Amino acid sequence: MKFVTTRKSPPVTPAEWEALIAAAPGKDRSLTATEKEKMANAVFVSGGGFAAVRAAVAQKRQRGERGPQVTPTKQLVSVRYSPEVLQYFKATGTGWQTRMNEALLEWVNKRSGRSRRGA
Repeated sequence: MKFVTTRKSPPVTPAEWEALIAAAPGKDRSLTATEKEKMANAVFVSGGGFAAVRAAVAQKRQRGERGPQVTPTKQLVSVRYSPEVLQYFKATGTGWQTRMNEALLEWVNKRSGRSRRGA
């Protein structure tokens, strides 16, 4: 769960509380499209506290499971490279594996005569 700090101060007067409650979705006001979008992946739990929330989240998605929006685009392989090649790419810092992939893609595209595909 993400915790976000807001700079808004809570309502102070009864009139401010009434205005806040009136603006909230419920039986008097339905959700807007933006609110529905934000709540699309929400887990709703009525009662039960923290344990009920954890159980509901566990039913929705198992730990380590990819969400529906993420599809694997690369394949996991085991490859052996010379120490010089690894030392060169690792010396370029964070993201060296991505740069190595880009260098290999460039080589493949030059050999096959195709244009580079999007990242």
